[in-house]
Amino acid sequence: MTRTEIGDFILQEKLIAILRVSDAGTLPVLIAGLVKGGVKVLEITTNSPDYAAQIKENRQLYPDILIGAGTVINEASAKEAIAAGAQFLVSPNTHVGVISLAHAHGIPVIMGALTPTEIGLALENGADMIKLFPAGDVGPGYLKSIKAPFDNARIFAVGGIHLETIHSWMEAGADGIGLGSVLTQLAGLKLTEEVVAHNVRKYTEKIKEYVQ
Repeated sequence: MTRTEIGDFILQEKLIAILRVSDAGTLPVLIAGLVKGGVKVLEITTNSPDYAAQIKENRQLYPDILIGAGTVINEASAKEAIAAGAQFLVSPNTHVGVISLAHAHGIPVIMGALTPTEIGLALENGADMIKLFPAGDVGPGYLKSIKAPFDNARIFAVGGIHLETIHSWMEAGADGIGLGSVLTQLAGLKLTEEVVAHNVRKYTEKIKEYVQ
């Protein structure tokens, strides 16, 4: 897929599942459950153990799923993620060097930004999408205000979003959302593929209401 095709796919799906784990051994079950629950775009964060190997392995296991790298905070982590085969990069911060590296390798960047200055800088340097982070700390009203001057920006809201608040974010102008622990928190239940999938389906079904 080209950079544009990857970006279009992400925008169409409107949901990015964020995997940040302390035990790499849980990833096979989590990813299988996410996929079974309808997730088609996921990121494995660079501060998860063996993340690079996990990206390589799971790209082979799930060729129809987009697998990117998250928490790409600088050029060093971008290079490592690209070498691992990440199909897109997601950062929590605004770092223009990450954009240049990704584009040189034909993949899109969802660049972390919060203030108008950061968003403008990211867009000026070619960010494919903006990750509004931490979105939950500023609220949907902030996003609505941001979308007024940046009406052409493609913005994913990430951080502190729950099933009950998805509607508010989408109505405020979000082009999509990123969800982490809410997808995989199992309230004491045994970690199984089906339990994860059952939880995830609540979110993927909700997002379908906004997919054209």
